[in-house]
Amino acid sequence: MTKISTLATATALASLLAIGTAYAQTAAPAAKDAAPKTETAAPASKKEAKPRTAESLECSKEADAKGLHGKERKKFRSECKKEKSAGAPAAK
Repeated sequence: MTKISTLATATALASLLAIGTAYAQTAAPAAKDAAPKTETAAPASKKEAKPRTAESLECSKEADAKGLHGKERKKFRSECKKEKSAGAPAAK
């Protein structure tokens, strides 16, 4: 009986040590002052950004003045741009 409990204790201790070393081998987090990432530019596969129109910029400024964020801002800008484009004469 003592031999079985001794073997069980030894096995448990060996398992704990093995688990401890497995966790100790995980990669260290990257240093904050490491070299900057090279992926700052958008990938070539993404759609090219269109230049913003005067209406879009004006609506953004109005949304900023109202302090809108998130869904409210998006909805306001969408409606604002529709109103501005409908009120402006066709440029053709």
